[in-house]
Amino acid sequence: MLTKSDPDEIQSFLSDASHMRDGRAERVVFPESAEEVAEVLRGATRAQTSVTVSGAGTGTVGGRIPFAGIVLATDKLKQIKSIVHEDFGGSAVAEAGVTLADFQRFVESENLFYPPDPTERGCFLGGTVATNASGARTFKYGPTRNYIQRLKIVLATGDVIDLRRGQLHADAGGRIEIPLISGRSIAAQLPTYQMPQTRKHVSGYYVAPQMDVLDLFIGSEGTLGVITEIEVALLAKPEGLLSGIVFFAVDENVLSFVSEARDRSLLNRRPRDGEVSRLGPLIEKALEVSEPQSSQPIVPDNSTNGAIDARALEYFDSESLKFLRQKYPTIPAGAVGAIFFEQETTPATEDSLMTGWLSLLEQHHALVDDSWFATNEQDQAKLREFRHALPVLMNEWFARHNQRKVSTDMSVPDEAFSGMLRFYQDSLRASELRYTIFGHIGDNHVHVNILPRNDEEATKARDIYLRFVKRAVEVGGTISAEHGIGKLKRDYLRLLYSEDHLREMAALKRAFDPAGILGRGNIFDETYL
Repeated sequence: MLTKSDPDEIQSFLSDASHMRDGRAERVVFPESAEEVAEVLRGATRAQTSVTVSGAGTGTVGGRIPFAGIVLATDKLKQIKSIVHEDFGGSAVAEAGVTLADFQRFVESENLFYPPDPTERGCFLGGTVATNASGARTFKYGPTRNYIQRLKIVLATGDVIDLRRGQLHADAGGRIEIPLISGRSIAAQLPTYQMPQTRKHVSGYYVAPQMDVLDLFIGSEGTLGVITEIEVALLAKPEGLLSGIVFFAVDENVLSFVSEARDRSLLNRRPRDGEVSRLGPLIEKALEVSEPQSSQPIVPDNSTNGAIDARALEYFDSESLKFLRQKYPTIPAGAVGAIFFEQETTPATEDSLMTGWLSLLEQHHALVDDSWFATNEQDQAKLREFRHALPVLMNEWFARHNQRKVSTDMSVPDEAFSGMLRFYQDSLRASELRYTIFGHIGDNHVHVNILPRNDEEATKARDIYLRFVKRAVEVGGTISAEHGIGKLKRDYLRLLYSEDHLREMAALKRAFDPAGILGRGNIFDETYL
């Protein structure tokens, strides 16, 4: 097993996309199997040495930044082991260090489809499971959790567990028990909090009545065990895609368009009378709000005869468009907002879907003649480039001003979103700080990026961020919808859950990690352990 301890060689493993500073570790180890991971963790538990799991470093909340001990890098766990074709899809098994981009390319070469799509596709597959990653397509397909069928996990004690969905469930009192190969078992009590009723939520451990034990590890941010192997469900590759970037001259028209597009999309996922929907158990997820109890994947249903069914609804506010005009001068001068949408098509539905979307846009007074649409791969690549250009332009801004952005990740229930968006806008306009608001509006989850120009503005930006967190919790929302808690947001978790709940979470962790070595400082402060 490769080990590195030279400061210059390990420097890149002491940081991530959060730009937290002062990471430090004794060494970085690179296991090549679950057995080698177990060897590292057994030794660390005996010595009570902290272990920080390192993926690709794309996380934004400081989860992989160590402040002592060992870094366990998953870089060499990079095999795609198998793929199976079945009706309407299939399954695949891959190790934790496979990049999402490589995995999706491989799956697509087999004419299959893996829906989870975080913006940064250089992330490792194991990292996407540890954070329950989501993205634009989550509006239709849900987060990573929905596609995980089996996990191989190494616990801090060196025990290896292989959990398949449907194998183990919590009892009615929230108690779980996992048998180990050694003959003993791990028993633990789930926290008693109820998760916010939002479409996306990754703030603390997942809990639900009589939940599948597999779901506990998904989104646990490397604090309960090290994921080494993943089996995922795959879907049939969509035949075609219609996408567009549509501009609006009035903010209210943006919101009314999104509201109707979302409602019609959810309605068109209902089974028609006398019909068994191929959407299966996830129909409840599509029609309501929270993550599904069953965590079964949605099967694409293109049989809706041209009915609107968006798989992505993404928002750009007026300040975002100001940034983007640097690179895209053809953005209409009168546009104060834009929506990026996607919908899957077949040759039989492509024309009727274009007609349906154009009709909906005209009803809500979009600047249709100035908007952009794509039905072929070349044009769709240009629209995706537009969608991803904003973070690049903002990073250039930060480099010029030597500052770090202050970025929100809150999501709120449907009925609270328009008020939350107004609260963002009113607070920021009054502050006179530069900002952008963009992101997953279909899931009531937009990112507010505050752009300070100096240290004084940075302090003001952090104060405003705290006000946003408090308001999100007040209206029933979550403090982190897709990026997790890590180290950067752990103090805010106290606003969402009580001290008793945090202690219940810590007790759950101790059941799997008695010495408290894994992911120290992630999710909650070490004092709870």
